[in-house]
Amino acid sequence: MSRDVIYQVVEHVARVTINRPERSNAMSRAVQERLVELFDEASNDPDVRVVVVTGAGGRAFCAGADLKELDELARSGRPVVTPMTGSHRNVFEAVLETYKPTIAALNGPAVAGGCELALACDLRVAVGHAYLGLPEAKRGMGANFASVVLPRLLPRAVALEMLYTGNPIDARTALAWGLYNRVVTDDALAAADELARTIAANAPLTVRRYKEMAVKGWELPVPAALRLNAGPNPYQSRDREEGVRAYLERRPPNWEGR
Repeated sequence: MSRDVIYQVVEHVARVTINRPERSNAMSRAVQERLVELFDEASNDPDVRVVVVTGAGGRAFCAGADLKELDELARSGRPVVTPMTGSHRNVFEAVLETYKPTIAALNGPAVAGGCELALACDLRVAVGHAYLGLPEAKRGMGANFASVVLPRLLPRAVALEMLYTGNPIDARTALAWGLYNRVVTDDALAAADELARTIAANAPLTVRRYKEMAVKGWELPVPAALRLNAGPNPYQSRDREEGVRAYLERRPPNWEGR
């Protein structure tokens, strides 16, 4: 299990890699639980400023739930856990609510729960063959997270067509609709790492403030969202003093995160 998900932190960037290339990086229940643990760890680690999630190999970003495991559960008569119930936190909710910016590096297709994992991230960088697919309607599944989030990311009719038909959308279409931030020719992880380093170089309290305000104020009326005051307060931080002073002195800032 320790090798099914690999975690490392380098220069304030945490990288989470689903390491099951032989199964198209499908998420078993154990993998989902480990992802929740690692995103929670990254969220609370003061050394981490950005989280990048990817899949091993070039075959797929993530194929979603482990269908073989689900079939074995059904054959044994054990029930499949309904999303948002049970004793464990939902992995997509955990990613969405991570305090730090999150980036999905799509080295290949993101399908079903893999698509939902990508949608839970703030930003998405993909190679040209990395399509997004939600085939749950063809499998008798539910796409619980995507059915709520996708219509908030896309025009409602576009999102519902994708859900109703189960047909995938290619990288160019995903880029045009804003689901992808960037499409690259060969190495999505390198591009995502570059983007992560750019973000990690900025004031960590300010970036975390952006994340919490954006997520918690997503569906609130503007006057209510403006009064949320969610996340750390950068206005009274030492980093604000340092940022202004560094700019005036024409030098890189030395962020303390306080």
